[in-house]
Amino acid sequence: MLHKFPFSIAYADTDAGGIVYHGRYIEIAERARMNWLKEVALPDNDIGFVVRQLNIKYIKPLKLKDSFYVESEITKIGPASLEVEQKFVKDGDIYAILTAKAAYIGKDLHTKPIPEYILEKITKKEG
Repeated sequence: MLHKFPFSIAYADTDAGGIVYHGRYIEIAERARMNWLKEVALPDNDIGFVVRQLNIKYIKPLKLKDSFYVESEITKIGPASLEVEQKFVKDGDIYAILTAKAAYIGKDLHTKPIPEYILEKITKKEG
């Protein structure tokens, strides 16, 4: 399932030159993931998805007042983890690509299989 999260750059997101600070991409990507997963009810005995690996490719700088969206898509699903690719897209151009691997974690802080109903919810096709 492809998810689009709109975002606009504010002063707090930028450095002194008006360019988005590199660390803000991670926070924006996290907000996009949380927005995507907000309707997935987790079992009380689970923590949920926790990012365990992250990679970012910066292609073009985003700047103050830019409006864009983060396009999130699952690229790989394992028994207890998934990989997500998130593209920062403005006017059809890709400005950055973030890839994250997230493990599914129970309350005991150990990985566990992703519940089937969660897989169904996050992989359903839109429309």
